[in-house]
Amino acid sequence: MGELSRESGGRGGAAVGWAATRWVTATRAGGDASVMNRPWHPVAMAKSSLTWRSAVYLGVSAAFGLGWFIALVVGLSLSVGLLILWVGLPMLALMMVAWRFGAMLERQLVRAAFGVRVPNPYRRPPEGRNPLTRLKGMAADPGTWKDLLYLLLLFPVTLVEFVVSMTVWGATGALLFLPVIVAIDGGAEVNLWVSYWAGNPVEALPVSLIGLVFLVAAMYVTRVMAIGHAAWAALMLGPSPSQAENAELRKRTEHLQASRARGVDAAEFERRRIERDLHDGAQQRLLAVAMDIGRARAKLDEDPEGARALIEQAHSGTREAISELRDLARGIYPAILTDRGLDPALSGLAGRAPVPVEVSVDLPERPPAAVESIAYFIVAESLANIAKYARATRASVRVVREDRWVVVEVIDNGMGGAVARPDGGLAGLADRAATIDGMLIVDSPAGGPTIIRADLPCTW
Repeated sequence: MGELSRESGGRGGAAVGWAATRWVTATRAGGDASVMNRPWHPVAMAKSSLTWRSAVYLGVSAAFGLGWFIALVVGLSLSVGLLILWVGLPMLALMMVAWRFGAMLERQLVRAAFGVRVPNPYRRPPEGRNPLTRLKGMAADPGTWKDLLYLLLLFPVTLVEFVVSMTVWGATGALLFLPVIVAIDGGAEVNLWVSYWAGNPVEALPVSLIGLVFLVAAMYVTRVMAIGHAAWAALMLGPSPSQAENAELRKRTEHLQASRARGVDAAEFERRRIERDLHDGAQQRLLAVAMDIGRARAKLDEDPEGARALIEQAHSGTREAISELRDLARGIYPAILTDRGLDPALSGLAGRAPVPVEVSVDLPERPPAAVESIAYFIVAESLANIAKYARATRASVRVVREDRWVVVEVIDNGMGGAVARPDGGLAGLADRAATIDGMLIVDSPAGGPTIIRADLPCTW
């Protein structure tokens, strides 16, 4: 999915403009997501690299847990024991830096193994470069002590995971490769529900089939332990609910501030454009009309025919000035939108489009004026881009209400593949949508189709 600016003329990937304040390159291809939301079908689990990454982590993480447990117990004991001397305090500070680094490394391992991104829970460091001030701020951060608790508990947790993993995967491997084991040893006895002796590889094949059942069970056990470990790591190494809420509020505030600033800039640019169009267009034509009328009045007695020609010229100039003023007013806010609403206004846009456009507006009531205006201009800009760049043969416009949102969707069958440009025309529309806390998403893969969707909050 992505925000698009076709007017650049470039083609390539796509990007997303969430609330018109950030642009993120989209990944349309598949790939492993979080262990929390992968399918549970055995074939899908077997194909997913996430299953095997999780199994490897659960098998080797006990070594990391043991290492950190020994390092922390020994290091902290020495540091606390030497506090009566001056050397104990710097040792304790070094230990604190070390376990913070260990927690950061563990977050990366959890992300690589389980696909779960654990955000840093740390507070902002104090201003300045004084290391003592920074160490003091680190010591006062609750996230630092949560990191320590996680690393101390990592060994017992990973030890249990290791024992369970080795048990299920060891049994699975032994059953699957029993024909090989029998061929090497000359025979083997298997005790499942009953005792079974396999004297040759052929007699071991039925047991290998049972190993397939154990393989499915081992994958399910691995998935359950992976989800549990990922959830525990997110709880211990991630921000608390209040921290996450505050971070989201700060991010949202920054987004809104940036979008409001761009909205003010866009409004100022639009004001200057209107002033320029009035000065260079309608004002000049009206001035020419006034001059023609003045010349006609001077010739009215001496040269009636010349005066008549000047009056005709002034009349033509007046009509052109009125047409320019009408187009200018339509660009500011179309009268048909105010008088009759979105459906007729969008039908008028579709009627002027160079390709057939199907319009569907399904709203129980008229939304607020701001929502109507933004929806109208999103469709207008989208249809203008279709006419200029898309090489489309047809398009469709759909406006519906979904819960508390008005959804505007424009689809064309053009060439697609546009490159996102934050300063493009659609970026301006995204900024406009963000002023009412909406979002603009444009999906334009190479070869099309292009889908432009705006979700605009609305309360009747």
